[in-house]
Amino acid sequence: MTKKANIMAEKLNTIRAGVLGSNDGILTVVGVLFSVGAATTNQFTILLAGLADLLACALSMASGEYASVSSQADAQKVVVVDEKKRIKKQPDQVQQDIYQFYYDQGLTEVTAHKIAHELMHKIPLETILKVKYDMTLGHYVSPWSAAFSSLICASLGGMLPLAAMYLAPLQWQFLATIGATIVAVALTGFLSAKLGQGLPKRAISRNIIIGLITIAIHYGIGMLF
Repeated sequence: MTKKANIMAEKLNTIRAGVLGSNDGILTVVGVLFSVGAATTNQFTILLAGLADLLACALSMASGEYASVSSQADAQKVVVVDEKKRIKKQPDQVQQDIYQFYYDQGLTEVTAHKIAHELMHKIPLETILKVKYDMTLGHYVSPWSAAFSSLICASLGGMLPLAAMYLAPLQWQFLATIGATIVAVALTGFLSAKLGQGLPKRAISRNIIIGLITIAIHYGIGMLF
């Protein structure tokens, strides 16, 4: 994996954490706001419930991302240790794996053998990690960047519907919160698609549909109780 590819992989991992955090922050806060709002009109109670959920959600998402990505990084380090042992104990098998990779890319047997032989004598560990796992030696996914991305995005995402519910006049607070939620999830979808070089329209539509379904479910639950 090239340096550029490494940067892109790390960038996509951070974006993924941010999108998950933002969506979770928006939708869990909206769920609490509509559930509590359906049961009481007391603005302070609604605000307190929303803030408590926002804090819990942000911390939960950040800690979850840190644990998840740390496990992924640990797994990458284990792979490095295992391949070091294989190079010492089974060098012929490692060279065969390298040869097979280049042969499968369309090179002739002679050329693939020459490349495998040369790389095996110069940079065996770096090569086997690249061809077998698409990894770069010494480069592991960062749990801290994922955790901070999730924490910040979850906090910012949940603030918009919370502010709309609290600041809007009583008779308009639900419509204002729905509007704020649609704007928030649409913005999350747009930014994630742009940063990740995806499809903005599809991401926006998907996020809006999920947001509206979440609102309907939680409002229904609030009305039942």
